[in-house]
Amino acid sequence: MLVEKLSFCRALLLASSSLCLAGTAFAQDSAHESETAANESPESEIVVTGSRIIGSKITEALPVTIVGESEIAATAAISGDDLFRSIPQMGDVSFNSSNGQTSSNFARGDIGSIDLRGLGVGNTLVLLNGRRVVQHPGSQASASLAPVLTYNTNAIPVYGVQRVEVLRDGAAALYGTDAVAGVVNTVLRDNIDGGSLSLQYGGAEGTRLREFNASGYLGKDLAESRGNISLLFNYTRRSALTSQDQDFTATADHRDFADFAGTVFAGNNALDDRSPLSPWGDFSTGVRVRRNGANVTSTAGAFSLQPTANGGCSATLANDICIDDGTRATTGADRNTRWNAQANYPISISPELDRVNVFASGHYELSDAVTLFGEAGYYYGRTRSTQDSVFTIGSIRMSIPSSNYWNPFGPVTFANGSTNPNRLSGIDAPAAGLPVTMTNYRFTDMGPTIVDVTNRQYRAVLGLRGDALGFHWESALVYSEASVRDTQDGISATLLQRNLALSTPDAYNPFNGGNPADPTGIDTSPSNQAALDAIRIKTVRRGKATLAMWDFKASKADLFALPAGDVGMAIGGEVRRDSQLDDRDQRVDGTITWTDTVAGIVQPSDLFGVSPTPDTRGSRTVMAAYAEFAVPLVSPEMNVPLIRSLNLQLAGRYEHYSDFGSIAKPKVAAAWDLFDGWRIRASWAQGFRAPNLEQTNATVVTRGNTRTDYIRCEADLRAGRITSFSNCAQGFVTTGRRAGNPDLSPETSSTFTVGTVLQPSIFNSGNLRTTFTVDYWQVKQQGIVGVYGEGNALISDYLLRLQGSTDPNVVRLAPTADDIALFAGTGIAPVGQVQYVDDRYRNLEPQTVRGIDFGLNLSLRDTGIGSFDLNANAAYLLEYFRDASPDIQTLLDARAAGQINIDTIIPAGGSLLRLDGLPKWRGSAALTWKLGQVTAGGFVSYTGSVLDQDITVAGENLTLKAYTTGSLYLQYDFDGGFTDGTQLRVGVRNITNARPPLDSSAFGYMGSLYSPNPRYWYVSVRKNF
Repeated sequence: MLVEKLSFCRALLLASSSLCLAGTAFAQDSAHESETAANESPESEIVVTGSRIIGSKITEALPVTIVGESEIAATAAISGDDLFRSIPQMGDVSFNSSNGQTSSNFARGDIGSIDLRGLGVGNTLVLLNGRRVVQHPGSQASASLAPVLTYNTNAIPVYGVQRVEVLRDGAAALYGTDAVAGVVNTVLRDNIDGGSLSLQYGGAEGTRLREFNASGYLGKDLAESRGNISLLFNYTRRSALTSQDQDFTATADHRDFADFAGTVFAGNNALDDRSPLSPWGDFSTGVRVRRNGANVTSTAGAFSLQPTANGGCSATLANDICIDDGTRATTGADRNTRWNAQANYPISISPELDRVNVFASGHYELSDAVTLFGEAGYYYGRTRSTQDSVFTIGSIRMSIPSSNYWNPFGPVTFANGSTNPNRLSGIDAPAAGLPVTMTNYRFTDMGPTIVDVTNRQYRAVLGLRGDALGFHWESALVYSEASVRDTQDGISATLLQRNLALSTPDAYNPFNGGNPADPTGIDTSPSNQAALDAIRIKTVRRGKATLAMWDFKASKADLFALPAGDVGMAIGGEVRRDSQLDDRDQRVDGTITWTDTVAGIVQPSDLFGVSPTPDTRGSRTVMAAYAEFAVPLVSPEMNVPLIRSLNLQLAGRYEHYSDFGSIAKPKVAAAWDLFDGWRIRASWAQGFRAPNLEQTNATVVTRGNTRTDYIRCEADLRAGRITSFSNCAQGFVTTGRRAGNPDLSPETSSTFTVGTVLQPSIFNSGNLRTTFTVDYWQVKQQGIVGVYGEGNALISDYLLRLQGSTDPNVVRLAPTADDIALFAGTGIAPVGQVQYVDDRYRNLEPQTVRGIDFGLNLSLRDTGIGSFDLNANAAYLLEYFRDASPDIQTLLDARAAGQINIDTIIPAGGSLLRLDGLPKWRGSAALTWKLGQVTAGGFVSYTGSVLDQDITVAGENLTLKAYTTGSLYLQYDFDGGFTDGTQLRVGVRNITNARPPLDSSAFGYMGSLYSPNPRYWYVSVRKNF
């Protein structure tokens, strides 16, 4: 029986690899192995992504992993995300269907990303049938807070995939931008003469998750096999997996979970991720209010709502609710007023889904030397998810007019002459009442937010290929387009404030609290329906990305002969045009604004709780040319000692971008066979990733975060008001104005790999075939795009002001009298509050990532008790180190030199190993057995331990233990009669019902690294004809 806590040593025996993918890949690391596999199944006749020279042996120098149809079937993958998550060399999936929740600033819906080596989204090039794929138009922020784009893996029709080729090596010299970590090429089935239909139904135990899939392909040869047309299709319908389906997602409070019993984390409040934003609101009148001489609010006017049972009430309201002076103590006595969304609503962990993939391909021989070919693809994915209620954000406040019917500090008499029944008696507020600022509040009486996302993608290819002058050539036109429509419920700030100004019971009531009997539960005293209907709106975010390309490529495996063999060459070029549009709702992009009628402030965003975000659009034209040579230096016939063969790959590519200029990158690779069965291979390459169109074209986007203004801390320290920076309370919501930068340079990289391929003759005789590989790799990246950060800018301003100047990116208001008093006698010129920080995207920190890939492929045929295939793959991460950027290093040097306070907190980079979803070990393995009409298979996936940085006790981070899952299936192939060609399969994923390791997040698991699905059973029927 498989167990969750399987040690890696044991898992490595099953999962050590590099040649197989997703625990199932059958890698072709040598010409000998390729020929053997080709004799066994047509699907193994491959075109290796690592070289453009058709028929060249230089593929032997490259760490390429291949996954075939049977191996993909063993994973029971329904989507591209399912498939690529199982590849050990892949990093976390930061774009996923559970992303975003109530924020449309994420790419949401039926989305999955690719991140080979964990180098970051956008550093892996994705091809479909050897040509670029359009990027998904929705962006989201990277770890360095820059917008990044991905290729949507769910747009791939998995059932029609013939193989997946993964080049685990830098390939910018062949393919251009994005191929920093490597290339993933999905090759779809074509040239079909016949058909197949598959129906599958499955579900997860103990949940409402159910899934139906109908897939198939159909093809027909034409004109006596001079042509062919083939069609692939997938349809998937899936119900939602909700937070209330499993105990660890059904609450955001995990303090009492058994997983933490007996550890230093048991009962730790960091495991309580219920939100402090709840219907028990925090408010402010701006001035102190007293009642019969006693404070109702704090000196600054702050007050909050709480159940009367919590005690400490300064004024009692109806229904066991009272006012407390000051904000709620949500980390202490008022912790019970936090909001537990996933307990109260069926929050979507994975959304309800409808997905359609259709792909057609065809070719026709116009003559013996020229063939016309084409492709057409369509993808549609629609999701509906239930997310949390709308809430306030710190950078935009809502003023509740004094005239609000429910305002406890409202006027004595309303404008219509009626007496105010809700004004607190005996208070010293003016007779005209006081407006109230809504500080922290969640509109739970509006119910959950419903998010509908529709993704579409189109692709068309038309081209010619043939042979001329000894070259095999190919040229094609490509057009591909992806679009997204993201619709969600929201609240209009204008409509909300208009309704709040009403002096009738139809006004929205933010002063009614929640449920006193269950303060963290559902609001039992909602506002009236008329008020809810008056403020509710729908908002839409639209996105569109296009790719238009013409390419030409030609190769010749025998350009000329050297003593060791033929020199091969490939040349090619392309012209492409990329475009991207991010069209925000008019209530977000500044078209429809909101003017606070109380404060007189104009806000560019009318969508309450959402920062303003202008539309972004951009396009660029790219022209590229490349050349590649395969050079044999030593052949077996030359009888050179310890060099059975030696082959080189030399490649280079030049690209010119219409927006930032030109770039060229080289590559060198070598394969050295010491003797038959032992090869050493190595490569060195330079790569680059062009800044995406949002990074270069985005207009000003404002985001508010609390940051420490250290120059004010220095004033407090010098004036003796504090004894150290650790006591500084000069933190404020600081607005960062992030913007695109047309002067960005490409991110650059250098990649080095060296490894060995072993095929000992003792294990490669008779019916036995064995290949073992080990590859060491290293990637160094420079100029990763990100933002400097408001916090770092304030530290820079602190340093420069002490030196007599200022940071021009930090824009401040003029010093007030209070500001002048703060700096009096400190020797520092007074400064005003920060108005905003300009923070354009820039090229920042370098990083170095190193690791080792292990691979094992074993095939044993016709043993009398069946045929066996064992494929395993493991990836070990040696180093993931991010250096400080030059700008940050300046601040670090100043702190070390004593120019700024030693307690100034500066992000200094460092090792990210086991952090941010980067385990040291990942592995997978698959074993398939076939005897006659019966096939059985098993699949194991292993993820090493990682650390949860959001919880620390005595300097110790919570360790998320290693995670192992296993899957099994049993298949019977019918033979003869009307069932001939029919396959029946029964399978189970996550057979041990392993739960992902609990972390301190609200849902209790790291969604970018683990799947939340429990044991999942499925049955499928397939008919070939």
